[in-house]
Amino acid sequence: MTTPDSTHRAVLLTVDDDPGVSRAVARDLRRRYGERYRVVRAESGESGLDALRQMKLRGDLVAVVLADYRMPQMNGIEFLEQAMDVYPGARRILLTAYADTGAAIDAINVVDLDHYLLKPWDPPEEKLYPVVDDLLESWLSSDHRPVPETKVVGHRWSARSSGVREFLARNQIPYRWYLSDQAEGRRLLDAAGHDGLRLPLVIAPGGEVLVEPSDQDLAAQVGLATTPAEEFYDLVVIGAGPAGLGAAVYGASEGLNTVLVERTATGGQAGQSARIENYLGFPDGVSGAQLTDRARRQASRFGAELLTACEVTALEVNGPTRTVRFADGTAVSAQSVILTTGVAYRMLDVPGIAELTGRGVYYGSALTEAAGCLDQDIYIVGGANSAGQAAVYLSRGAKSVTLLVRGQSLEASMSHYLIQQIAAIPTITVRTGTVVEAAHGEDHLEALTLRDTATGGTDMVDAQRLFVFIGAAPRTDWLEGVVRRDAHGFVVTGPDLAADGERPAGWEPDRPPYHLETSVPGVFAAGDVRSESAKRVASAVGEGAMAVMLVHRYLEGL
Repeated sequence: MTTPDSTHRAVLLTVDDDPGVSRAVARDLRRRYGERYRVVRAESGESGLDALRQMKLRGDLVAVVLADYRMPQMNGIEFLEQAMDVYPGARRILLTAYADTGAAIDAINVVDLDHYLLKPWDPPEEKLYPVVDDLLESWLSSDHRPVPETKVVGHRWSARSSGVREFLARNQIPYRWYLSDQAEGRRLLDAAGHDGLRLPLVIAPGGEVLVEPSDQDLAAQVGLATTPAEEFYDLVVIGAGPAGLGAAVYGASEGLNTVLVERTATGGQAGQSARIENYLGFPDGVSGAQLTDRARRQASRFGAELLTACEVTALEVNGPTRTVRFADGTAVSAQSVILTTGVAYRMLDVPGIAELTGRGVYYGSALTEAAGCLDQDIYIVGGANSAGQAAVYLSRGAKSVTLLVRGQSLEASMSHYLIQQIAAIPTITVRTGTVVEAAHGEDHLEALTLRDTATGGTDMVDAQRLFVFIGAAPRTDWLEGVVRRDAHGFVVTGPDLAADGERPAGWEPDRPPYHLETSVPGVFAAGDVRSESAKRVASAVGEGAMAVMLVHRYLEGL
């Protein structure tokens, strides 16, 4: 037989409306199998089905279902027939009296019955245990792997289903994806009592069900912190990309009471990179997810608090206090703030794209959607490193990958090592001087119209997936009227604030702004959100660390 670890305490379910018989069956099962399996009993077919549905939602394993034939409202055959829909792999036993053996034989064809037992089954060593032993061995040799992760049931062309999967993946939450029109997806929908008209359906490891959840609801359900533990901090870091994670690590490690606030997921755009090969200290490269996970754990180990799914809407200056307000109406205050909100991918503004976003058109998301690209013709818009990394990654499973580049070459926008990699992969084609003119499809992307920028000629190509990496714009509208920004929305810092030799309007300290300090004393900016920054992972991390050093200098002057 097997060990406790290999069964993960799978369930043996017994269903009988006679309490005495029910207790006796459960007693005999526990006597022999109780150390390795969990014995659950129900006293009606309906309560047995309810128990199975709850176990299905939790991801529990059910090895054997034993049901009495003569039960009111729902007899044993009717029960087992419905139990098959929930746990088709569980072995099925019908408990019956001698007079009902004809019904038991019929049940072999109706519910694919594995065995029937006559009452009484004494002694169990001769009549019960050998049967259960054989069925357990049979069940163990089948695919009975547990599914303890969060489960997501959705449609392949549902934009919100794609968004939920991306949120979970980027936040390092293990999950299993089920299509709503396939057998196991339908079983989970039935177990949750939903018809599948509203998707996605998210089932937490404990069995709790969420329908079309928001990011904040999802974060709270899977155990991510969404509300601050305190009202006042030494340092609030807004944005958990490389710069923000670097600031959180150095801030917390140097004794500052630090909270890191992120609207979606840690890592920023770098966290979505399939492979970063030019980051110091990783000669074989590192994925954005791996780098993000290490940095997040490092920040937590030093005591930094991390909030997820928190959208910042305003920054207020109240004397020496800096107050950060959130979309849900709450706020947190601090002595200092570091802005590390990074940038967002620019939207591709052509006909059809907006309607098909999340349904074949994706911004980033290459890692999350890679499984759906198997043996397909994939198109990627963009000529910078993020587009090149996505092309290399997706080429491993896609039939072909076509990189659509507006410019006449990759040399001006992409690192040399990536250009070499792309040239060495036969399934990747680079079309320079090409833009997307329109996207076509009903419920999902089906085709693209491409235009040659030199000749103006167009052609239509079949396409099921389009990934867009066309530059970035800062998320800084909420800083309007508080912090100075340049014409493109990037935050101006340090010497650039006094380019004309004058200090910023309203500047009170008797000193010029520190190098990464904004037009508001005590508020700093680092990484891609900062005007004239290098837009590289290594420089963002370095700026995050430097900003903490300047925060210390600012606090010493208070």
